[in-house]
Amino acid sequence: MTKQTLDLPAAALAERFGHGLDPREVAETALARIAEREPVLNALYHHDPEQVRRDAEASAQRWASGTQLSPCDGIPVTVKENIPRAGIPVPSGTAVPNPPVAASNAPVTDRLLEAGMVILGSTTMPDWGMLSSGVSSLHGITRNAWDPRLTTGGSSAGAGAAAAAGYGPLHVGTDIGGSIRLPGTWAGLATLKPSVGLVPLHAPYTGRAAGPLARSVADAALLMSVIARPDARDYTARPYPAMDWFSGPADPAGLRVGLQLDAGSGAPVDPEVAAAVERAAGLFAQGGAAVVPLAPFMTAEQLAGIDAFWRTRSWADYSALDEAARALVLPYIARWCAGGKDYDGIQTVRHFHRFAEVQEATRAATEPFDLVLSPVAPMAAFPAEDPMPVNDPDLPMAHISFTVPYNMSGQPAATVNCGFTGDGRTIGLQIAGRIGEDDRVLAAAAWFESVRGDAAPDWSQVA
Repeated sequence: MTKQTLDLPAAALAERFGHGLDPREVAETALARIAEREPVLNALYHHDPEQVRRDAEASAQRWASGTQLSPCDGIPVTVKENIPRAGIPVPSGTAVPNPPVAASNAPVTDRLLEAGMVILGSTTMPDWGMLSSGVSSLHGITRNAWDPRLTTGGSSAGAGAAAAAGYGPLHVGTDIGGSIRLPGTWAGLATLKPSVGLVPLHAPYTGRAAGPLARSVADAALLMSVIARPDARDYTARPYPAMDWFSGPADPAGLRVGLQLDAGSGAPVDPEVAAAVERAAGLFAQGGAAVVPLAPFMTAEQLAGIDAFWRTRSWADYSALDEAARALVLPYIARWCAGGKDYDGIQTVRHFHRFAEVQEATRAATEPFDLVLSPVAPMAAFPAEDPMPVNDPDLPMAHISFTVPYNMSGQPAATVNCGFTGDGRTIGLQIAGRIGEDDRVLAAAAWFESVRGDAAPDWSQVA
C-alpha cells in the first residue's frame, strides 16, 4: 500500500478493510512512518512494533473469516501514557523511579481492544500532566509535526504530535484544563473534550475527561462512537441519551451562537488569533446563525484559585517523594508546585470552592446559546523547549481561560483549525455546547470544517 492510504480517514480505512485491504499492510506503513518521524517528534512513550504486528495479524484473520469485532477492527490508534494498559508502567511523564505498573486496562483501553483496533503505543506527556507543552523529565521534548521548533502543546503532547504526523488516524488524550484542545489549536487538529462522565475514566477527578484527537471531525466522531460507552468502573459516569456520531455537518441556520473574544483573565488574545476566530464566527453568521458577543464570565481571582489548588495537590505528590526522586522532577514543575506548599487548610478549601464558582458561572453565561465560539488559547504555538507559553511558574496559568471553564462545567468543547498566523502557525476555534450535546457540537464543527476554505490544514506538508 502507499503512504497516502494511511492518511485516509478512519471510516475510509474501515471500508477498505471490508474490500480486501490488509490491516497488516496498514500497520507496517504506520510502523514505517513512526520509525521515520519518531527520532525528531518523540511522541511515543511505549511502542512495541512486534505487538503491533501481532495485533494486526489477528485483525487480518478476523476480516478474512468474517468475524471482525467492529467496523473499526484493524484501525491504528494511540492512547496517552496516563491511560492504563495492563502490564505497562504509568510514569505520567516524570523520571521518578519505579512508576506504578497498570494491573488492568482503563475503560478506554478496553473499548479500543474490544473493537479490534490496533494500539500503536502510548503517547508522551509532561510531568504529571501539569504543563501545556511536551517538556518532560522522563521523555525530553515532544515536538510539533508541522515544525519541530514549536511545541505540540500538552499535556496530551505525544497524542497531538502523533495525530498531526499521521501515525494513524485516531488518538486518545485526556484533558483537565485544556490538555486535548491545546494540542488541537497548536497542531491544527480536530478534537473534543467530552461532556462529564460520557467517556468512562479509570481515575475520575474534577474536570478530567478523555477524548479524541484527529485530523478531521469525522474521525473524532468515529472514535467517540467507540469510547463513549458506559463502564461501571467510573463512578462519575452518567447515562446520556444515544448520540448520533455519524450525522455529519449540521446547518447552523437558526442557532443562537455566542462569540467570546475576551476571557476576562489570563494572557491577552493575540490579534491574529482573534481575527481568525472572528472570521470563523462570520461564516456561522453567513450560514444563518445569530452570532452574539459573550462577555467574560471567569475572573482572574477564580483562575488564580484553581491554579493554587492544583499547586497544592501537586505539592502533596512532590513532597511525598524522597530527596533523590524530587531531584528528578522537572525544575519548572518543582517550583510551580512549591507555590502551593504554604496554603493552610482554610485557604485550600477556598481555592477548591473556585471550581464550583466557575462551574456555576460557565453554565449561567452559556445557557442562552446553542454554541459558544472562542479561541482555544490566546496565543499560537511557542518554542518546543519552553514548558509554558507564559514561561513563569510563579504566575497563574495564563493560557487556559478559554478552555478550563468547560472542564469545570462539564460541557463539551471541540476544536477545529480556523486559520494560520502570518508565519504559518495553526489557530484553533473552540466550539462549546450544552452538556450532553456532544454530537451536536461535533456536527457544528464538521459544518465549519466544510466551509472554512483556506483555513484547512494541508496534511501533505507534514506526512
